[in-house]
Amino acid sequence: MDPHRDERIAIIGAGTAGRAFALACAAEGFHVTLEDVMPARLRHAEEAFASLGHRVHLVTTVEDAVRDADLVLDFVPDELESKLEIWSLIDRMAPPKTIMCTPSDALSITDLASCTYRPDRCIMVRGPLQPPAPIALLSARETSATTRTLSQSLFERLGFHVSPTQDPDLPQLLKNMNAQSL
Repeated sequence: MDPHRDERIAIIGAGTAGRAFALACAAEGFHVTLEDVMPARLRHAEEAFASLGHRVHLVTTVEDAVRDADLVLDFVPDELESKLEIWSLIDRMAPPKTIMCTPSDALSITDLASCTYRPDRCIMVRGPLQPPAPIALLSARETSATTRTLSQSLFERLGFHVSPTQDPDLPQLLKNMNAQSL
């Protein structure tokens, strides 16, 4: 996300966490698109944002949300099947420049990134997404330095204390792969 142009954040899921993150992004001047398939959640979001004077574009499809996003963050349940389903949609519908980010305390970014056409543009957040909480940004071996830098910059701009780190599952995955090749 270049500081000299408009930065666009797409948030998938307008539940409590998604709305709070969308509000934090809007307050920092990002162009925010918030998606949810549940109209009631979008109505709650619209009311909250209007009362605080922030503008967030609300949509009901992933395609509309990610169309011109620089970064997409999903707030779907922290279950492998849910994450894979939404990441498959995002991966197919977002432009190649888009960074895919997901909060998870249980999954591996290495596993998720390997299921995309853009493993170099995938990153994971561990920790509470409520600034100024400390968070870890987990990257896979394929995650590019640019993706790590841009993601860290975004979260720091939102007031988080960021610790970049390698996916803790990566050494075990590599060990398993080496054992299988023997």
